[in-house]
Amino acid sequence: MGEFFEMLMVVSFGISWPISIAKALRSQTAKGKSVCFSYFIWAGYLFGIASKFLRGSLTYVFVFYVINLVSVSVDVLLYYRNRRLDRKREEEGEGDYGISCGQESV
Repeated sequence: MGEFFEMLMVVSFGISWPISIAKALRSQTAKGKSVCFSYFIWAGYLFGIASKFLRGSLTYVFVFYVINLVSVSVDVLLYYRNRRLDRKREEEGEGDYGISCGQESV
């Protein structure tokens, strides 16, 4: 029963990633996006996967951790693509781009 509730937790968190990916694809901007947040979530999924291996409990829940890890990875890649697009627009005089995680404009 515990595995079932863990799966519900991971799926509940995972529902947000396709939404975030779709928004990143539509908006084509990194403004308002925190890549640090995504890195912390990514690390959390890695820790969950490591826990499954260390406990020797590779059950169906493991699949949901992997799906979420892949989704967050796609979202992070889109962040960097969108940041590049923001910089390009800035160079063309179409406005500035969002800075997150303490990064400065170059």
